[in-house]
Amino acid sequence: MIRNVLRSARLLLLSVCAVWPGVASAADEVTREVDLLVVGGSESAVAATVQAARLGVPRIAIVNDIAWLGGQFTAEGLGAVDEWTIYHGRREPFPRSGLFLEIMNRIEQRMRGKYGHARPGNSFCAWTTCEPRETERLFRELLAPYQRSNGGSVELFEDYEPVAVDTADERVTGVRFVSTKSAPPLAIRATLTIDASDWGDVIRLSGARYLRGPDLKSAFNEPSAPTDASQVEPNEMNPITYCMVLRESDRAGVIDPPRGYDPRTYFGATIVTAEQYKAVGWPKGTMGPFARPWIESEMKNGPYGETPSVYTHRRLVDRRHLNLPVGSELVLVNWPLQDYPTYNFPRHVNEALEANEPGASRKNLVDMTPSQRRIVFDDAKRHTLGLLHYLQTLADSSDDENAVSFRRMELTDDFGTADRLPWKPYVREGLRLDALYMLRETDVRDRDGVQSWADHMVHDNVFGFQFNIDFHPTKRIFLNDDNTGPWAHIHSSYRHWGTHTDRAGFPLRCLVPARFDGLLGAGKNLGYTSIVSSAVRLHGHGMMAGQAAATVAAVALDERRTPREVAARIESVRQVQSLLVEPPVDRFTGQRPPGVLLWPYHDLPTDADCFEAVNQLSVRTVLVGSPGQQDFRPSEPIPRREVARAAIRAALATGSLTRHIYAVEDNQRRFRDVDFYDPDYAAIETLAAQLSETNPASLGTDGKETTRREFKPDHPADELFVREVFTAFDWKNPPAGEPITRSNFAIGLWDAIREHDELAFASSPRFESSDVDLDGDGRTDRDDPLPFDRDNDSVPDLLDSDNDEDGLADGVKPPPFTGRRFNFAGP
Repeated sequence: MIRNVLRSARLLLLSVCAVWPGVASAADEVTREVDLLVVGGSESAVAATVQAARLGVPRIAIVNDIAWLGGQFTAEGLGAVDEWTIYHGRREPFPRSGLFLEIMNRIEQRMRGKYGHARPGNSFCAWTTCEPRETERLFRELLAPYQRSNGGSVELFEDYEPVAVDTADERVTGVRFVSTKSAPPLAIRATLTIDASDWGDVIRLSGARYLRGPDLKSAFNEPSAPTDASQVEPNEMNPITYCMVLRESDRAGVIDPPRGYDPRTYFGATIVTAEQYKAVGWPKGTMGPFARPWIESEMKNGPYGETPSVYTHRRLVDRRHLNLPVGSELVLVNWPLQDYPTYNFPRHVNEALEANEPGASRKNLVDMTPSQRRIVFDDAKRHTLGLLHYLQTLADSSDDENAVSFRRMELTDDFGTADRLPWKPYVREGLRLDALYMLRETDVRDRDGVQSWADHMVHDNVFGFQFNIDFHPTKRIFLNDDNTGPWAHIHSSYRHWGTHTDRAGFPLRCLVPARFDGLLGAGKNLGYTSIVSSAVRLHGHGMMAGQAAATVAAVALDERRTPREVAARIESVRQVQSLLVEPPVDRFTGQRPPGVLLWPYHDLPTDADCFEAVNQLSVRTVLVGSPGQQDFRPSEPIPRREVARAAIRAALATGSLTRHIYAVEDNQRRFRDVDFYDPDYAAIETLAAQLSETNPASLGTDGKETTRREFKPDHPADELFVREVFTAFDWKNPPAGEPITRSNFAIGLWDAIREHDELAFASSPRFESSDVDLDGDGRTDRDDPLPFDRDNDSVPDLLDSDNDEDGLADGVKPPPFTGRRFNFAGP
């Protein structure tokens, strides 16, 4: 593929010198014909566009419905970048990689240049913060080298909304757009289209299947899903939020209360009005006051290290504690009580929706037209402005002009909107693509309280992730059931704040429609359940999904396959993963971009020497993370048992071995220190059978021919042992004289097998079928996260010696258990 990328790049240089096809077919319509169309201007859409351009896709169009790029970072106003994970029992940022790492580096560089600090926010919820307008410029700078005006392959269209999708034989062939300004309509024909729009409008308009709202347990057998349809409101989703960004002002002021303002709606926002909240008589379970509006703190203990307040919760620039110029203080307000539930609207919203279209008030936001969504968004704005009025009045008790106060903060004009609010609401959940696989709760949920690797580590992983299953209160309840009055938030019985998950990989299959060609999902338009969508919704997730979707598109175009064919062909899947982990040199910058972390190790930065090798070996299940761990520990010695396990799996995967070879009777075991109950028994015995008996030093011995030898499985592997192992399989030996660290072993092993064919995943699953079960585990390929793994332990059957899942290598006959009696009480 890399050779093909370079070939495509040469073709691109020729194509951009020619006239771009279809400048206009008629005076009233602009037309284009492209290889790849990206719909949306979100962080995911920009990542997809940049990645496709870097991989040599010759003709690309990106169509945005507004004139701001960057999605959550910018147009949604979410400048406090959420990225926490659980690491060794603490909240830490999840390792950055790929295009997300690139934009975060640019943000921190810009903030350092402006404020002298890369991370000036001192925020409760974020390590890195950014100013939306400055960050929008960074997204434009990221895209700029690849635009046609600079000799690239990308054409950007702004202020266009999709209104129709052209299809033929269940294949998307193009999308039609209408201008939100006064420009002519736009029609784009495309070989492939990536839907990275906010609400999956291309998927919805195409006729491809999609889901929205809660899933019943009968759909995906998720433990936390509701069991009865009567429990479920079909329009219920994680709520939207209209964020607001406030800048320090030299004068005190209070905004006018928005239309319909009722202070009782906001009594639960802070503890200042705790007594008023209690006096209203809200039902038990409604979201109540738990924090102060202001805490004067520089967050010395870092994010999540102190008590939050509205002020410190998502502060973007901490002028007071960093001694910055007066007027630079900047605060993002994205407070839980600011959320806006997506159903059971106030009466005036219902009436406006019904006036637009009968039945519109009963639609899911996903199914609404853009004009109907704007009715909902306008009320969400009013709700947010009501919170600001509350913070400047009821929650503000300071008369000291030197004290911190919301009265001396005002809505920034950075967005350039009439109301000074962001262009869009923060969207936590939207349309969900009916994909080749639907990632579900059982794939990612933590089971033992120790955050490590997920139960199902998939073979077609395109980015690693971990975030809690996290639902904000999704229900709105009105005081005395009067939908003209105040309302409060409450969780559904099956939705909760935080349920722990383990570190997982996102399947390529979840980007690909089950029954539609010419189309890929990105942004939040992915193949996952409603429950999992709450754990895959952060800034980095969006960029990773866009980058992955574009890589699938580039491989599909280069190989002249459909995305579904790419997903079912292991060689194509590995090509996608290779381009993500080790991207080609960017012909525009001359630099190699950072790779994408697939196996979610915490201690494996993208510039690590072993980054490519470890990721490639891990997705092949050759060298994977140890249970209960989160780190690879590259500089540590590698134990002999792990060398044996990885070598045998590599040999089986590449055909150097056809099966494990081990004794099944206890008296035939080779090593006295490796019994049947050792998890690596089969691998160590197989390695011993493969190695030359003329060099016992490679295995270890006690020097006595009449007794069993010792393998010493937990001793560090030395160079002699590793070279003997590599020689036994006719692999190229690693460089001599290098210490046998985990890093160097991984690099050597990957270098030895990278050109070999892979057999463990060679069969072609039928992900689109509802009755094919490749591995015979009782789950059809369409419903199986691990379609090559009968016992579903994340080790493919060809590499697994314990396919009956009894903790022993298949077929062994352990000796009867014998015990000894001890009298601890004495005679």
